[in-house]
Amino acid sequence: MNNLREWDNEHVWHPFAPMQAYREEGAPIIAEGEGFDLIDTDGNRYLDGISALWCNIHGHRVPEIDTAVRQQLDKIAHTTLLGMSSPPSIELARRLVEKTPAGLNKVFYSDSGSTSVEAALKIAYQYHHQKPGGPEQRNLFVCLDHAYHGDTVGSVSVGGINLFHQVYGDLLFETLRVPSPVAYRVPEGHTRESYLQHCRDEVVRVLDEYADRISAFVIEPLVQGAAGILVHPEGYLKFVREETTKRNILMVADEVAVGFGRTGTMFACEQENVQPDFLCLAKGITGGYLPVAATLTTDEIYEAFLGEPHEGKTFFHGHTYTGNPLGCAAGIASLELFEQNRVLENVAETSALLTERLREVADHPHVGEIRQQGLMVGIELVQDREGAIPFDSKLRMGHQVTLEARKQGLILRPLGDVVVLMPAPAMPAERIHELCDKAFAAIEEAVSS
Repeated sequence: MNNLREWDNEHVWHPFAPMQAYREEGAPIIAEGEGFDLIDTDGNRYLDGISALWCNIHGHRVPEIDTAVRQQLDKIAHTTLLGMSSPPSIELARRLVEKTPAGLNKVFYSDSGSTSVEAALKIAYQYHHQKPGGPEQRNLFVCLDHAYHGDTVGSVSVGGINLFHQVYGDLLFETLRVPSPVAYRVPEGHTRESYLQHCRDEVVRVLDEYADRISAFVIEPLVQGAAGILVHPEGYLKFVREETTKRNILMVADEVAVGFGRTGTMFACEQENVQPDFLCLAKGITGGYLPVAATLTTDEIYEAFLGEPHEGKTFFHGHTYTGNPLGCAAGIASLELFEQNRVLENVAETSALLTERLREVADHPHVGEIRQQGLMVGIELVQDREGAIPFDSKLRMGHQVTLEARKQGLILRPLGDVVVLMPAPAMPAERIHELCDKAFAAIEEAVSS
């Protein structure tokens, strides 16, 4: 065990991590999980406040999911979906179709949120070339400012995080961005109300101007997660669906982060009765156990890929571990637990509890805004509350909260200076109280230092 820290620093390149600072600080090395706790190699126990990067649903070492994976291991760990199939992949696909918005009858598996979006983009592009009445050269995608849809080249292209575009801009394809409909900070000359109307007006303008070239509109329904838990106004998602439908533009709903109960309903689209053309799922699909993703789409889109092999209509895309039986078995067990344990009812109760507890820090002089949708919470820290003036980025204030939280026995991961609370949907009320107690103490300690 003594060598693990040294080997970690010597060999492991961690994602989204400034490695020099990471090596100097010595982050926990997690060896075990139990319920909603993580246990490191030194025996320290932490409440998992970010549900294993927003994917854990029922906790760790869940007996029903453990059993499902072990039983599948007794049969086969992996085979391919290229040219054959497997019972777990078939059954999970059927269950996803039954639970997602109507009309999404076809399931294409991959292995991460990024690849689920990447598949949707490629299917949409190819569809326009092969659809009845085509081909059409639709090579533009519309996305929102600050959006994050993954880190593969296609998903970065439809993102709106400037850091990615500064570094990889020359690799990316052209997209159209519309402003994110959030009004914590608005441009000079706008009120909150006028800016939100401007955001809607820009959607209409862009869709009208480029209607015959747009392949799809890509959106995270209700909440832009990695952008800092940016919560959209009620009705915006439905508005986008209506405007895209008017112009025969496809809609890609990226529910990688917001799906499986995070926003209060099984899928965020349900809250505005929206039926997208594509639904991208990952993270919670296996209860947070194994890397499985899915891109769901309609019969109409699927049928444009049918034809004799020599016609070349096949979707030439796939992954070795597509529809992995172990992951699909975990996914089936997770969906069963949603029903057995009434997880969505728990989400309703714990979301209300979070709302109540968050009032305790709403007026803190260094809390600029609290954003919440269901169990997705972002607490934006600022130097000056009145002017919404951020802390100097060199202070890494959000990260300082993370370090203080570890001392409290809590794992958090911020988005810049936005402290994210993302409890698992099945987390009970008493652990929500613990999460808030420790997070609020960590914030106070960090901003007071």
